Amino acid sequence: MVRALLGAWGIAPDMAADAELVLSELVTNAVAARAPRDRKVGIRVERQPDGGLHVAVSDTNAAEPQRRDPAPGDEGGYGLLLVDALAHRWGTERRACGIGKTVWAQLPAPQSEPASEATAAALTVRPGHRVHAHGAWRTVRTVRSEPYATGGLALVIGLDEGRALRVPAATTLAVRSGGSTQS
Repeated sequence: MVRALLGAWGIAPDMAADAELVLSELVTNAVAARAPRDRKVGIRVERQPDGGLHVAVSDTNAAEPQRRDPAPGDEGGYGLLLVDALAHRWGTERRACGIGKTVWAQLPAPQSEPASEATAAALTVRPGHRVHAHGAWRTVRTVRSEPYATGGLALVIGLDEGRALRVPAATTLAVRSGGSTQS
């Protein structure tokens, strides 16, 4: 998903590869972190107006990640070393809901054309966001999930105009929030 998004944004292949690796390491840490059984990992990628990239991964474990110094030959422990080497800067913050943390990294993208507005990719949609549905941008009024009869979950997104949008829960949507665009 990130590779396709960064390609569509015109991010240089080298920078896109760095962003993909940083995101992969952050997701790996989030999945490996001890968390409640109903664990959820959130991913966000933003293209900043200056052409830089901001990637963030949220999970339900409040413990901050620790950068390790693995011994030669160790198979693990290199993730945050890679993030540190590739990112302009990175850090952690507590999630606004009070459960867990978000680990973020900023990567400069000098090879890309600056965006006219902040752009983001996310796998979440909330009331107040705007989604492109039924041929126009519509404001999200409600979001709920329901099971498909054949298994899996669907998101049912109530809109300010037109019929509700029903999509598989893992679908990436074009979303705008506060002047930004997410996918």
